[in-house]
Amino acid sequence: MQHGSSTMMTAAAFVVVVAGMQAAVSLLVPFLLAAFIAIICLPPLYWLHARGMSSAMAVLLIALTLVLVGALIGIFVGASVADFSHNLPTYQARLQLQTDALLNWLTGMGLHLDSQLLRDNFSPAQAMGMAGKLLAGLGNMLANTFLIILTVIFLLLEASAMPHKWRVMGEHAPSGEHFRRFVASVNSYLAIKGWVSLATGVMVAIWLSVLGVDYPLLWGLIAFLFNFVPNIGSIIAAVPAVLLALIQVGPGTALFAGAGYLVVNIVMGNVIEPRYMGRGVGLSTLVVFLSLVFWGWILGPIGMLLSVPLTMIVKLALETGEETRWIAVLLGPDVVADEKREGTT
Repeated sequence: MQHGSSTMMTAAAFVVVVAGMQAAVSLLVPFLLAAFIAIICLPPLYWLHARGMSSAMAVLLIALTLVLVGALIGIFVGASVADFSHNLPTYQARLQLQTDALLNWLTGMGLHLDSQLLRDNFSPAQAMGMAGKLLAGLGNMLANTFLIILTVIFLLLEASAMPHKWRVMGEHAPSGEHFRRFVASVNSYLAIKGWVSLATGVMVAIWLSVLGVDYPLLWGLIAFLFNFVPNIGSIIAAVPAVLLALIQVGPGTALFAGAGYLVVNIVMGNVIEPRYMGRGVGLSTLVVFLSLVFWGWILGPIGMLLSVPLTMIVKLALETGEETRWIAVLLGPDVVADEKREGTT
């Protein structure tokens, strides 16, 4: 009976926490972004410390680098976002005309389809609208850049002071093993995923530029960002660019654009990334997909981007307790299957 009450209390607490996160999403999202940017910046910070640079100077140098990167993104992408959003109604109208022409052609070929039913349940123009909302969300994220960078600065200053605080606490200091393991896991994942995503975005931008599709840098940035979204991120990133190629140039170019996305993501996702990632994520495939849905539901598009690192936090937290360690094992990959697979390679 006591075990059942404990389970009910845990479930109720989980519901309350989720509801609180949804209520505070406008504050939580910038803070989470800042926290993960700070984690990525920890190795450069420690490297600068090892070279004799003071904490203040090291944090200042990293902050200036972040500001420079943010400014470059704003300069090269901001104009494209504004221009695309301005032309979005025109693109939607053109796409709808092309869809109607296709339906008329199919009707002339003897294939009768209920055009109104198709419009009600599947409208390609809605995909362009989805792209507009996606870019609006990107613009909102860039609008919070100052708050994010300021939070990163304070987090890095606190990270610099933490080893000294632990030494002062002496034997009363809490164990930092789980925190160090978490930071190492997240850094490994984000470093490998970041380079793979960057290469994906660059190749997509170059390919679309060769095909003559408008805003190649913008689509390259979206391919870079959504490559962090497991399973479906690459598909989401490809849809608006392929539709724009269809509207702007024609079906042949759209086909080539889609083929380019397919080749790039097959090579990077199935050849390059597994070669370096291995079992570094430490989550099962089902958990990765469910975490994508769960964190996306709570935090929106940013939650989808951060779904894997956030789930890794939960898994590492569950590993610290004897009563919850079995849940962490369920969240993890099939270790035996992975060992057999490694033994055969």
